[in-house]
Amino acid sequence: MKEHKIPARSELDPQFPWATTDLYPSDEAWEAEIPKVKAMIDQFKAFQGKLSESARSLLDYMKLEDAFNLLAEPFACYAFYKQDEDTRSPAGQKMNGQVSNLLVQIGEATAFAVPEILEISDADMDRFYQEAPELEHYRLALTRIRRQKAHTLSKEQEALLASAQKLGQSPSNIYNFLNDADLPFPDAVDQDGNRHPLSQGTFIPMEQSADRALRKSAFENFYSAFGQFRNTFASTLEAQMKQLQFFADARRYPSALHAALAENEIPVEIYHNLIKAVRENFPAMHRYMRLRKKLLGVDKLHYYDIYTPLVPDQDEEIPFAQAKEIALEALAPLGEDYLSMLREGFSNRWIDVYENQGKRSGAYSSGIYGHHPFVLLNYTDTLNDVFTLVHEMGHALHSYLSGKNQSVTYADYKIFVAEVASTCNESLLMQHLLQNSTDPKRRAYLINYFLEQFRTTLYRQTMFAEFELWCSEQVRQGLPLTAESLCQKYGDLNRAYYGDAIEPDPEIALEWARIPHFYRDFYVYQYATGFSAAIALSQRILKEGAPAVSDYLRFLSGGCSTDPVSLLRGAGVDMGTPAPVEDALRLFADLVRQMEELAEA
Repeated sequence: MKEHKIPARSELDPQFPWATTDLYPSDEAWEAEIPKVKAMIDQFKAFQGKLSESARSLLDYMKLEDAFNLLAEPFACYAFYKQDEDTRSPAGQKMNGQVSNLLVQIGEATAFAVPEILEISDADMDRFYQEAPELEHYRLALTRIRRQKAHTLSKEQEALLASAQKLGQSPSNIYNFLNDADLPFPDAVDQDGNRHPLSQGTFIPMEQSADRALRKSAFENFYSAFGQFRNTFASTLEAQMKQLQFFADARRYPSALHAALAENEIPVEIYHNLIKAVRENFPAMHRYMRLRKKLLGVDKLHYYDIYTPLVPDQDEEIPFAQAKEIALEALAPLGEDYLSMLREGFSNRWIDVYENQGKRSGAYSSGIYGHHPFVLLNYTDTLNDVFTLVHEMGHALHSYLSGKNQSVTYADYKIFVAEVASTCNESLLMQHLLQNSTDPKRRAYLINYFLEQFRTTLYRQTMFAEFELWCSEQVRQGLPLTAESLCQKYGDLNRAYYGDAIEPDPEIALEWARIPHFYRDFYVYQYATGFSAAIALSQRILKEGAPAVSDYLRFLSGGCSTDPVSLLRGAGVDMGTPAPVEDALRLFADLVRQMEELAEA
C-alpha cells in the first residue's frame, strides 16, 4: 500500500494553494490596515445620538457602514484564511485574535444604531427620503431594520435583553462541552474481536462499514454513552427551548418559530408545508427501506444498517485536473457565461486544493465583496471530492455573481437560499454522471449516492424540523421536556418516517441527544427546503434550457435585493407552495424504482 504523506504547506506545488496575495501582498500589508479599521470605531461613535437629526446624518452613517464592510471583509477573511492554512501557526492565531477583538469593538461602537433608526417616526423617514434622494438606495435596508419596531422594546429593556442573551447561549455552550469534550464512548468491536476507538468523528464511518458486527457495536456503544446522560441532555434541550420562548415572548412574537423565521423573511407556512409534503410521501421512503433490507440480505433491518452503501465503492481515482473537466462538462447546461467564471476560478487559484499539515479539515466557500471568492478543499481524488468541488464552486459563483450585480449593501444572500446553488450543481453533476454511465454497477452506485442525499437531507432534516417544532410547542404550552417524553416522540417519528421494514431499535430514540442543530433555532429545516429548491431548479434547467438558465443566473445575482422566497420565485421555484418539495420527492420515488429495476436485473 502506498504511504500517504501529508506535506508541509511549504512543500505544496505553488499552483495549488489559493492566492491570498489577491487580497494583500503580504502579512505586513495586512497589518498596515489595522489602524484604518480602528479609526472607524471613532467614526461610528461620532454618529451616536445623531441618526434622527437629519437625512444627511442618516445617509452618512449608512455610507460609513458600507465603507466599513468594504474594508473589514477582506481584512477579516485574510486572517481567517491564514489560520485555516495551518491552524498550528502562531501568526495565524494572532491575526485571527486581532480581528475578533476589533469586530467586538465595532459591534459595541454601533450598538446604538438600530434603536436610533427605530425611533425615527414614519413621517420623518418619509421626509428624509425626499430631502436626501441618495437615501433611497438604503430604503430596503432601513425598512428591514424598521420592521423590527413592533418587536423592539425600550432602551432599558433592550439593554436587559442584551445581558440576558449571554444566558441564552448557555444551553448551547453546555451541550457543546458535554457532547464534544466530556462524553466518554466505549470502544467498538469488529467481527474479529478487534477494538476500535469510538468518537463523534468515527461513529458515522463505522456505521458505513461493511462489517455488520462493527456497525452494531458502534451503534449500541455510542448511544449507551448518551443514555447514561439522558436526563442531562433533556434538561439542556429544555433550557434551549425555554430561552427561545422567553425571547420570542419578550419581543412579542406568536411563537419561537415566528421569531426565528422573521429574520430571514420566511413565512411560517413554508415550514409547515415542508413537513406536510414529506409526510404525504412516506411510502417512497418505506419502499427504499424495504429495498435496502433486500439488497443487504438481512433478516432484520436495523438502524445501524442504513448508512452502509448498498453498492461497493467504485474505487475510481479522479485527479484534480480530471475533476475540473468533469465539473465543466456537468455544469455545461448553465451556459457559457457560467462556465467562463468557473474556468476563471480554476485558473486563477481561487481554490486551496490539497491537504497540508495543520490545515483546517473539510471544505468551504467564502465570498468577499469586490474580490473573487476563495474555496478551501482537502481533495483526495475520489468521486465524493468531485461532488464537493462542484458544491463549493456553486457557493462561490453565487457570491461572485451577487457581488458583481449588487451594491455592497445588498450583496449578501440570506441563509434560506445559501445551499441552493451548491446543491443545484451537485444535482446537475449527478444527472450528468447518470446519463453517461451504462455500466449497471456504476449506475447503481450513483443512484444509491443520490438516494442517500434525499434520505439524509430531505427526509431526515424534515424529521429533525418536526421534532424541533414539537419540542418548541411543548414548552410554549407549559409542558415539560423530559428524557422519557423526548425519547417517546423521537422514536415515534423514526417509525413514521422509516416505516415497518426497519426494526424499532430502542437506541435510536436517543438520537435527539446528539443533534447539534437543535441548538440553532429553527435552522435545520433549511437544508430540506434548499435541497428541494435546488432539485427543482436543476430539473427546470435541464428541461427548458436557456430561459431557465437566464432566470437562474438572475437569482444568483440577486443577493438580498428582495426576500429569498421572491428571489426563488423569479427563478421559477415557488417555495410558498409545497410543489417544489413534492416534485423533489417524485424524483426520489423514481430513483427508488430505478434502483429496484437494477436490483432485479
